[in-house]
Amino acid sequence: MGKVSGPPKWIEPQLSRVVDEAPAGNDWLHEVKYDGYRMHARLDRGKIQLLTRTGLDWSRRYPRTIEALRSLPGKTAYLDGELCALRPDGVPAFSRLQAAMDEGRTDDLVFIVFDLLYLNGKITAELPLIKRKELLQPLLAGKIRGLRFSDHIVGNGRRFHEEACRLGVEGVISKRIDRPYAPGNRGLWLKVKCLNREEFVVVGWTEPARSRSHFGALLLGYYSNDRKLHYAGRAGTGFTETELKRLAGVLRLLEVRQMPLDKPPPRETRFGSPLELSRVHWVRPEVVVEVTYLTWTEGGLLRAVSYQGQREDKPARQVVRSIPHAAG
Repeated sequence: MGKVSGPPKWIEPQLSRVVDEAPAGNDWLHEVKYDGYRMHARLDRGKIQLLTRTGLDWSRRYPRTIEALRSLPGKTAYLDGELCALRPDGVPAFSRLQAAMDEGRTDDLVFIVFDLLYLNGKITAELPLIKRKELLQPLLAGKIRGLRFSDHIVGNGRRFHEEACRLGVEGVISKRIDRPYAPGNRGLWLKVKCLNREEFVVVGWTEPARSRSHFGALLLGYYSNDRKLHYAGRAGTGFTETELKRLAGVLRLLEVRQMPLDKPPPRETRFGSPLELSRVHWVRPEVVVEVTYLTWTEGGLLRAVSYQGQREDKPARQVVRSIPHAAG
């Protein structure tokens, strides 16, 4: 392990690639895919920081998590994990995280830690993953409220994925046990989903109808490799009254006259009511939301979409359509 005087200021997170099934063999370990905000925690002799996936300092948003991290035995460390809100059965739920943030109830959030990149003067990111987790687990052995070690199994990827889906989690992350941390890399960590769940950019909203207030549905989009913004469909369910009001306030500040999409959305789809473009309010494509959906139609639109929450931790330009690949 290399030695340096203090923990890195920020490390670009290692990323995952979506595949259609968990890899086989004992070269892989498997963890639950946590449904929250990806966070790095930087501990430097009493100064604690929570950093987003783009390096923003969100420490002031989560004072209870900062205090929990202050209780760790290591004087200097750099941790990788996910900040989550848990359902009563212990399963993370992004909608609960969104509600907790909107209502200022962040004391019960849990920071689930799955990697250790620096510890007490030594760069651990260069070590194989399985060794990093062996060093990490004792740090979290004290059962500090608000902190949790991310357990894993080695091998049996398909069975682990089946069990995770039965429990109702978002999916599974499979990681090579023998590799060092690779910032930005999408090949050594693989994501297998249980639910069709994805992030999209809000490109507009429709007028409310009947008893609905504030807006009717969100119009969603995603970027292609040529940086064009494509229409993906509408999300009209999953909103609480509080979230309708909050999100409407955010979007009104971004309203523009010109459509941000590369091409206009179709007026009608097989699975929805006609989209009247004259009733659409376009916005600058800056807000990212997470939704669940049943499937993609042959025409390239989402079917049965339900809003889960706003993702403030991901830049809109990074939102692309996720297409599963084979694990090999």
